[in-house]
Order: sequence, then C-alpha cells, then structure tokens
Amino acid sequence: MIDLADVQADEPGRNAGNQRLELGPSILRGASALLWGLANGIVHAGHRAIIGPSVHHQDSLCIIARMSEPRVAAEECVAIGAAQQQLEPYPGRDVRVGDLRVLRALPVKGRRLIGPWCFLDRFGPLTFAGGTPMDVAPHPHMGLQTVTWLLDGEILHDDSLQQEALLRPGGLNVMTSGNAIAHAERTPADNTGRLNGVQLWTALPERDRHGEGSFQHLSDIPSIEFNGGIARVFSGTLGDMTSPAQHFSDLVGADLQVHRDGTLTLPLRPEREHAVLMLNGAAALRGEPLQPDTLYYLGTRRDELAISSTGGSRVLLIGGRPFDETILMWWNFVARTPEEIRQAREDWEAHRRFGDVPAYNGPRIPAPDLLRLATPNPVS
Repeated sequence: MIDLADVQADEPGRNAGNQRLELGPSILRGASALLWGLANGIVHAGHRAIIGPSVHHQDSLCIIARMSEPRVAAEECVAIGAAQQQLEPYPGRDVRVGDLRVLRALPVKGRRLIGPWCFLDRFGPLTFAGGTPMDVAPHPHMGLQTVTWLLDGEILHDDSLQQEALLRPGGLNVMTSGNAIAHAERTPADNTGRLNGVQLWTALPERDRHGEGSFQHLSDIPSIEFNGGIARVFSGTLGDMTSPAQHFSDLVGADLQVHRDGTLTLPLRPEREHAVLMLNGAAALRGEPLQPDTLYYLGTRRDELAISSTGGSRVLLIGGRPFDETILMWWNFVARTPEEIRQAREDWEAHRRFGDVPAYNGPRIPAPDLLRLATPNPVS
C-alpha cells in the first residue's frame, strides 16, 4: 500500500508483464517511494516491487502509479496471501470518536486484505448513561459493501435510498454501495446504554462494482451448533451453512462462540485465507493464546480451525479466496484508478450522484483533500 502522490512513472503501458521499465527523469521519485516502503515495513525483502502499470502477483507486493492520472493520496491494496498456514499477529490501532473507542483492525501495516475483506472496525464494548456515542453523519461510499454485526446495543441506519433500519444484537445490516450510495449511522435516542459490535467492508469485484446501491436488514442470522460451541454465519458460507445476506465473492464471516472449557472445531476451505479477532473472553488456537485487539492472520491451506477456551469466549472469523484485483482505498471509496476517486470526491462535494440522507438532521461530512492520505471514517 502506498501514497500514490509520491510516485510517478514515465510512459504508462510500457511495462506490460515483468519487463524492465525505463523510468527516465522520474527514477528519483520511484526510488524514494521504494525506500519509503522499506522503511515503513510495506515493501519487504523478497517482494518484487514494480513501478509501472497495474500488475500484481499473489506473493508479491507491487507499487504502481501512472503519470497521466490525477495525484491522489490513495492506499493501494494488493493480495499478498500466504501459500501456507500461518499464525501471524497484527495489532490494531485505536481511533476515538467522542467517547466511542474504535479499534481499526484492517487495513494494518503489512496486511491490507483478507480475501475480499478490506476494512474491519471493532467498536465498544461501551456503557453510557446518556447521549449518543455513535453519531456518524451522512457520508458517501463507492465500490464496496458494508457489513455491520452487533453484539450489544442498537444502531440506527439511514441512507440515500431512504431505507431506515434499527439494528439490534444478533441482527445484520448489509449495504451494497455499487457505484454510489450515502448513509448515516447513530445511536438512537431510545437505547439500552450499551454498544458493542463490528463493521466490515468487502471490496466489490469489477463485475459488480458499477451497479445500483442496495440495503438489506436481517433481524436474525443462522447458526450452526458444534461440539464445543456455536458459529453464527453472517456472511458467505461456512461448512454447509450459507448466510442469507447478499455477497459477491467467495468468503466467510462468522461470530464464533466457544463454550467454557470447550474446543470449537470448524471446517475451513483450504483455498481461502482466514483471520480471527477476539471479541470477548479468552481463547487459544492450538495452544497459542489469542491477544485482545489483535488480528491473527491464518494463511491458507487450512481445512479446519480449532479454538479452545477455559472461561468461554467469542471470536470473529473472516476469510475468502485471495482477492485477485488491485484496489485503491481513499477515504470511504474503493476504486481502481485515482481518476475514479477524484470524480467521486467532486460528485460528493457537488451533491451529485450519491444522493442525500433526508432522515438525518444535520450537516453531512465533507470530503478531505485529495493529496491527504484519507483513512475511512471510524464505523463508516
């Protein structure tokens, strides 16, 4: 992942395949970008770095930029899925939204995608006596699907399709942005004083990302009972269970409840890469304790997952086939080119294309400057 404003390559299109690229006068900018990537742990020894058109490989990270495209400080996400089993920890980072603590678990340095999953925020657990700890004003999305899974509390969703839904524990909100959508999320005035959940994004494949936006609210999610625990499948497929939620890639998203003094053993698809995140309690994977606030990347080639707990726990499981398209993430947009991001930003600022959220009483969120590395709104 790299700030595209820092790199410009001469004569786009010359480096089709793995041919040597003649950089000419921009070689210093390209070299600076490579050194920046090495210093920040984004380009690693053994990875091939290509400055040129959009080319990437499963086991390599490629830095790509085009001189003819607008300067946009977007982050490039490339599949670097391991070809074997792993147990690799990636500590998340805290983001504060008023009194609400949000853990940004994905993307993180060194791991930008898990299958098509490109974003994971963990919010709460929080108890409060008054006010509305979550209040995310109207903002746009493009090229992605949001998946909001609630463990405790309530969230009120409103969008530019004039859909409204009150999400409660055990329910699911799935919003497919397609080419353009806007929404707002907030704690309702009538609430239990608790908030605890996750919001995830998946990148939409090329064939699906230009369609119309849609919203799906599910009040109940199917579960599978196993020896040692329960799996609630909110996205994709786990074993013989498929979530009723709409999805566009081969993936899984599940809330795993491990019983006290139990071991929950689940079937996995070995062609998928997977990751887990502790939600509450304490658990271990093959004797290795799982630390809080840490995403554990499991790699591929696993046909089962065994999680044990002495006191009981809940663990988030996500996974999917390594995503075979290079994406750009900037603010709340998932795109393929800087030009798409520039146009989407202009449309949002000009009140075009994305629509308004009339049910929200208040101003919407303005777009950041294109040359600033704009991370997504927390719980957006």
